[in-house]
Amino acid sequence: MNFATTLALGAVAGGTIVLGLPVGRLKAPAQAIRVLLSAGAVGVLVFLIWDVLSAAWAPIDEQLTGSSSSSLVLYSVLFVGGISAGLLSVVAYERFLSRRRTAAADGVTSGRSLAMLVAVGIGVHNFAEGLAIGQSARAGALGLAAVLVVGFALHNATEGFGIVAPLAADDVRPSWRYLLLLGLIGGLPTFLGTAVGWTYSSPALSILFLSIAAGSILYVIIQLLGIAARARRSDLVAYGALAGLFAGFATDAVVTLGGA
Repeated sequence: MNFATTLALGAVAGGTIVLGLPVGRLKAPAQAIRVLLSAGAVGVLVFLIWDVLSAAWAPIDEQLTGSSSSSLVLYSVLFVGGISAGLLSVVAYERFLSRRRTAAADGVTSGRSLAMLVAVGIGVHNFAEGLAIGQSARAGALGLAAVLVVGFALHNATEGFGIVAPLAADDVRPSWRYLLLLGLIGGLPTFLGTAVGWTYSSPALSILFLSIAAGSILYVIIQLLGIAARARRSDLVAYGALAGLFAGFATDAVVTLGGA
């Protein structure tokens, strides 16, 4: 598989994120729908944070159980630092947006800013997914690379739904242009990661990006749970969270079948 073909597959894997974005154009969804969307996004993101943390921890686990631990300190610092940076940076970003809204009254809603945070966090995670595609293709593991593309493509479709859920929860109907921007932020890093993975392979780089993604996703989960809790419909929150969680595992099963 040559470089151009690998890039095309990376673009396909990341591009499917747009399939879930049209949900954000729903006209004034009922409160029950908004709660289900928020809770469903929480379920998807809970799976996602488990997925990225387990992948980021795997190289550290190998160092702990192996005969050599030369990279243990570096990997551990990247793991802890990445999670901390991912969480605290989005906290700082959200506080900045809050001050900006207060000072300028520019009409940016909390739903919009939260959707942007979700897109950024997923984008960082998808960069790491692109690394896996590029590295597999460069190593000649074509079957694994193909399965990764299919699995990530299915998985990214559910991530698009997670991005727009805060908009529906806040009763915001974004423009198609804004949805496209969210899709580019969340999906384009898969393509970029594929290019980097083809040219450069580094466990440390994967740990860093996965950990940053985990930290940012953790913040978004906290915010979405707050939105869902205000409706006082714990039953709908439970149903939506379960549906999102199972959707995440179902799409990830394709990747697991490929031996990833």
